[in-house]
Amino acid sequence: MASLTRTPPGNTLPDFPWDTIADVKNRAAQHPDGIVNLSVGTPVDDVAEPIRDALSAAAAEPGYPQTTGTPELNRALVEGLARRYNMTGLTPECVLPVIGTKEAIALLPMLLGVGAGHTVIIPEVAYPTYEVAALMSGARPQRADSLTQIGPATPTMMFINSPSNPTGKVLCIEHLRKVVGWAQDRGVILCSDECYIGLGWDEENPPLSILDERVCGGDHTGLIAIHSLSKSSNMASYRAGVLAGDGELIGQLLEVRKHCGLMMPGPIQAATVAALDDDAQEAAQKERYRARRDKLFAALTGAGFTVDHSEAGLYLWATRGEDCRTTLDWFAERGILVAPGDFYGPRGARHVRMALTGTDERIDAAVARLA
Repeated sequence: MASLTRTPPGNTLPDFPWDTIADVKNRAAQHPDGIVNLSVGTPVDDVAEPIRDALSAAAAEPGYPQTTGTPELNRALVEGLARRYNMTGLTPECVLPVIGTKEAIALLPMLLGVGAGHTVIIPEVAYPTYEVAALMSGARPQRADSLTQIGPATPTMMFINSPSNPTGKVLCIEHLRKVVGWAQDRGVILCSDECYIGLGWDEENPPLSILDERVCGGDHTGLIAIHSLSKSSNMASYRAGVLAGDGELIGQLLEVRKHCGLMMPGPIQAATVAALDDDAQEAAQKERYRARRDKLFAALTGAGFTVDHSEAGLYLWATRGEDCRTTLDWFAERGILVAPGDFYGPRGARHVRMALTGTDERIDAAVARLA
């Protein structure tokens, strides 16, 4: 029987990373006190009550939702992104709700006409979906962390990620300005994954959006910022994300997504409004993660690990200077599952990624085992 996997000629999708550590997960699960699974960034804390109330109140609505989002959602998106992250100059035509940011990232090149013969730049250590997005569209992915690595040929699209998943690295304002200027001068579509922007741990140097006026000077041409409520408001199960930026590009995406029926469900739109209008629940969740981070950071360094970057986001990027699969086994012997750095590219092969997304009880169990 012919394969049902449809990828453009010459492009083969990589194996799904998590399938490669099933045996290690089983080994960690044999611990007498159970597994501490810190391999994935999936929230474990309850969604705030006002968000759940908004979801419930909208549950009886029978009609189709709008791909563009309700006027109330568009207002909340524009106001919330400006208030929280200084993303000024946005209008309702410059924001687009999406069904979680993973599908949005995976489809971005294809929906914007990027395909065979085009190059998509992705970070050297990167969330795997950037590479998948390029491959699915038929484009060629190229890993590069600096503009000098790109070479003379101009790419069509570039993904950057700050704060980074997996490393937690935050790109400074000078770097962001340089990349934005370079992309706009060459007509490159710059897609900035900013899903962890609300989880900065250095208060003096918070993460910045490419749509921050201090970065782009108010010019959103060619820029798309990718945001999510999965981490900041524990809404991963809701699939609540947004694309914001260049009104012309957002308009193109809207038209194609309308044809595809890619619309955020109506009750989720209502819940997203509640989340965006309630900064207190976001701040409370950040403090929960801060407390867990402090415990795990101390435990890792006490166990002889070096934690690199990790200035923001939901992860600690740790190393003992050995192959990441060896480190993965070391953790599994203690009933702890972490993610091997080679999931994210060859440059990650000597690190592991430890998530902060465990309950307080499981975090305490990990700390005790590391001690």
